Amino acid sequence: MSGQVVEEATLRRLFEAARWSPSSANQQPWRFAYAQARTPAFDRFFDLLVEGNRPWCARAGALLALATRNITSRGEPARTAQFDAGAAWMALALQGSRLGLVVHAMAGFDHDRARVALDLPDDLDLCCMIAVGHPGSLDDLPERFRPRELPSARSPQAAFTAEGSFSSFRTPPAL
Repeated sequence: MSGQVVEEATLRRLFEAARWSPSSANQQPWRFAYAQARTPAFDRFFDLLVEGNRPWCARAGALLALATRNITSRGEPARTAQFDAGAAWMALALQGSRLGLVVHAMAGFDHDRARVALDLPDDLDLCCMIAVGHPGSLDDLPERFRPRELPSARSPQAAFTAEGSFSSFRTPPAL
Protein backbone atom coordinates (compact mmCIF):
# COMPACT_ATOMS: atom_id res chain seq x y z
CA MET A 1 0.00 0.00 0.00
CA SER A 2 1.11 3.54 -0.63
CA GLY A 3 0.72 5.04 2.84
CA GLN A 4 -1.83 7.59 1.59
CA VAL A 5 -4.64 8.14 4.10
CA VAL A 6 -7.98 6.63 3.10
CA GLU A 7 -10.30 9.61 3.41
CA GLU A 8 -13.42 9.59 5.57
CA ALA A 9 -15.68 9.90 2.50
CA THR A 10 -14.11 6.79 0.98
CA LEU A 11 -14.48 4.85 4.23
CA ARG A 12 -18.15 5.89 4.31
CA ARG A 13 -18.60 4.38 0.81
CA LEU A 14 -17.12 1.10 2.07
CA PHE A 15 -19.36 1.11 5.13
CA GLU A 16 -22.39 1.89 2.96
CA ALA A 17 -21.69 -1.24 0.93
CA ALA A 18 -21.52 -3.26 4.16
CA ARG A 19 -24.76 -1.65 5.36
CA TRP A 20 -26.72 -3.23 2.50
CA SER A 21 -25.56 -6.76 3.26
CA PRO A 22 -28.21 -9.36 4.05
CA SER A 23 -28.53 -10.63 7.61
CA SER A 24 -30.69 -13.07 9.53
CA ALA A 25 -33.92 -11.39 10.68
CA ASN A 26 -32.35 -8.14 9.48
CA GLN A 27 -30.35 -7.99 12.74
CA GLN A 28 -27.30 -6.45 11.00
CA PRO A 29 -24.97 -7.67 13.78
CA TRP A 30 -21.74 -6.29 12.31
CA ARG A 31 -19.93 -3.39 13.95
CA PHE A 32 -16.86 -1.62 12.55
CA ALA A 33 -14.33 0.47 14.46
CA TYR A 34 -11.73 2.21 12.32
CA ALA A 35 -8.61 4.34 12.43
CA GLN A 36 -7.15 6.41 9.63
CA ALA A 37 -3.41 6.43 9.01
CA ARG A 38 -1.26 8.96 10.83
CA THR A 39 -3.54 9.15 13.88
CA PRO A 40 -3.00 7.90 17.44
CA ALA A 41 -5.92 5.49 16.92
CA PHE A 42 -4.10 3.95 13.93
CA ASP A 43 -1.05 3.29 16.09
CA ARG A 44 -3.27 1.60 18.69
CA PHE A 45 -4.89 -0.64 16.05
CA PHE A 46 -1.52 -1.39 14.42
CA ASP A 47 -0.01 -2.38 17.77
CA LEU A 48 -2.59 -5.20 18.05
CA LEU A 49 -1.38 -6.97 14.89
CA VAL A 50 0.88 -10.01 15.09
CA GLU A 51 4.39 -9.44 13.81
CA GLY A 52 3.70 -11.32 10.57
CA ASN A 53 0.91 -8.91 9.58
CA ARG A 54 2.73 -5.69 10.35
CA PRO A 55 4.70 -5.44 7.07
CA TRP A 56 1.43 -5.70 5.12
CA CYS A 57 -0.21 -2.96 7.18
CA ALA A 58 2.54 -0.45 7.91
CA ARG A 59 1.53 1.61 4.88
CA ALA A 60 -2.24 1.06 5.10
CA GLY A 61 -4.42 4.14 4.76
CA ALA A 62 -6.80 2.86 7.43
CA LEU A 63 -7.22 -0.09 9.76
CA LEU A 64 -10.63 -1.49 10.61
CA ALA A 65 -11.81 -3.93 13.25
CA LEU A 66 -14.94 -5.99 12.53
CA ALA A 67 -16.99 -7.31 15.43
CA THR A 68 -20.38 -9.00 15.73
CA ARG A 69 -23.12 -8.76 18.30
CA ASN A 70 -23.31 -12.17 19.96
CA ILE A 71 -26.87 -11.68 21.26
CA THR A 72 -29.94 -10.94 19.11
CA SER A 73 -32.42 -8.17 19.86
CA ARG A 74 -34.56 -10.90 21.47
CA GLY A 75 -31.76 -11.78 23.90
CA GLU A 76 -30.95 -15.11 22.20
CA PRO A 77 -27.52 -16.28 20.99
CA ALA A 78 -26.82 -14.78 17.56
CA ARG A 79 -26.04 -18.03 15.75
CA THR A 80 -25.61 -16.45 12.31
CA ALA A 81 -23.78 -13.28 13.37
CA GLN A 82 -20.40 -14.40 12.02
CA PHE A 83 -22.01 -15.47 8.74
CA ASP A 84 -23.79 -12.12 8.46
CA ALA A 85 -20.59 -10.20 9.28
CA GLY A 86 -18.86 -12.22 6.56
CA ALA A 87 -21.41 -10.94 4.06
CA ALA A 88 -20.80 -7.37 5.24
CA TRP A 89 -17.03 -7.89 4.99
CA MET A 90 -17.38 -9.23 1.45
CA ALA A 91 -19.51 -6.27 0.37
CA LEU A 92 -16.99 -3.87 1.87
CA ALA A 93 -14.08 -5.70 0.18
CA LEU A 94 -15.81 -5.72 -3.21
CA GLN A 95 -16.61 -2.01 -2.95
CA GLY A 96 -13.02 -1.28 -1.99
CA SER A 97 -11.75 -3.27 -4.96
CA ARG A 98 -14.14 -1.40 -7.24
CA LEU A 99 -12.71 1.87 -5.91
CA GLY A 100 -9.19 0.64 -6.72
CA LEU A 101 -8.20 0.05 -3.09
CA VAL A 102 -6.32 -2.81 -1.50
CA VAL A 103 -8.53 -4.49 1.15
CA HIS A 104 -6.98 -7.24 3.28
CA ALA A 105 -8.68 -9.00 6.24
CA MET A 106 -6.58 -10.63 8.96
CA ALA A 107 -7.17 -12.92 11.91
CA GLY A 108 -3.60 -12.38 13.11
CA PHE A 109 -3.94 -9.97 16.01
CA ASP A 110 -3.97 -10.18 19.79
CA HIS A 111 -7.64 -10.82 20.54
CA ASP A 112 -7.34 -10.35 24.31
CA ARG A 113 -5.47 -7.06 24.05
CA ALA A 114 -7.86 -5.90 21.31
CA ARG A 115 -10.85 -6.35 23.60
CA VAL A 116 -9.30 -3.86 26.03
CA ALA A 117 -7.59 -1.51 23.55
CA LEU A 118 -10.73 -1.14 21.42
CA ASP A 119 -13.08 -0.96 24.44
CA LEU A 120 -15.10 -3.89 23.11
CA PRO A 121 -18.41 -4.33 24.98
CA ASP A 122 -19.25 -7.79 26.32
CA ASP A 123 -21.98 -8.32 23.71
CA LEU A 124 -19.49 -7.99 20.83
CA ASP A 125 -16.97 -10.52 19.55
CA LEU A 126 -14.09 -9.41 17.36
CA CYS A 127 -13.93 -11.28 14.03
CA CYS A 128 -11.02 -9.75 12.17
CA MET A 129 -9.00 -6.68 11.43
CA ILE A 130 -8.90 -5.19 7.95
CA ALA A 131 -6.20 -3.12 6.27
CA VAL A 132 -7.42 -0.72 3.59
CA GLY A 133 -5.18 1.36 1.41
CA HIS A 134 -4.28 2.80 -1.93
CA PRO A 135 -2.07 0.49 -4.00
CA GLY A 136 1.63 0.99 -3.51
CA SER A 137 4.77 -0.36 -5.03
CA LEU A 138 5.64 -4.02 -4.58
CA ASP A 139 9.15 -2.79 -3.76
CA ASP A 140 7.79 -1.25 -0.53
CA LEU A 141 7.18 -4.74 0.89
CA PRO A 142 9.98 -6.85 2.35
CA GLU A 143 11.16 -9.24 -0.36
CA ARG A 144 9.87 -12.35 1.46
CA PHE A 145 6.29 -11.00 1.21
CA ARG A 146 6.30 -10.07 -2.48
CA PRO A 147 5.38 -13.54 -3.85
CA ARG A 148 2.28 -13.50 -1.61
CA GLU A 149 0.90 -10.53 -3.56
CA LEU A 150 -0.34 -12.91 -6.25
CA PRO A 151 -3.73 -14.64 -5.94
CA SER A 152 -3.42 -17.81 -3.87
CA ALA A 153 -4.37 -21.25 -5.17
CA ARG A 154 -7.96 -22.31 -4.53
CA SER A 155 -9.28 -25.73 -3.60
CA PRO A 156 -11.21 -27.54 -6.35
CA GLN A 157 -14.99 -27.62 -5.90
CA ALA A 158 -14.83 -31.36 -5.18
CA ALA A 159 -12.98 -30.52 -1.96
CA PHE A 160 -15.91 -28.53 -0.54
CA THR A 161 -19.09 -29.82 -2.24
CA ALA A 162 -21.02 -33.05 -1.75
CA GLU A 163 -24.46 -34.13 -2.87
CA GLY A 164 -26.98 -35.24 -0.27
CA SER A 165 -25.04 -34.99 3.01
CA PHE A 166 -21.85 -33.91 4.68
CA SER A 167 -20.70 -37.47 5.40
CA SER A 168 -17.84 -37.29 2.88
CA PHE A 169 -16.27 -34.50 4.97
CA ARG A 170 -15.73 -36.65 8.03
CA THR A 171 -12.15 -36.63 9.18
CA PRO A 172 -10.51 -39.55 10.97
CA PRO A 173 -10.33 -39.14 14.75
CA ALA A 174 -7.09 -37.74 16.12
CA LEU A 175 -4.65 -40.35 17.43
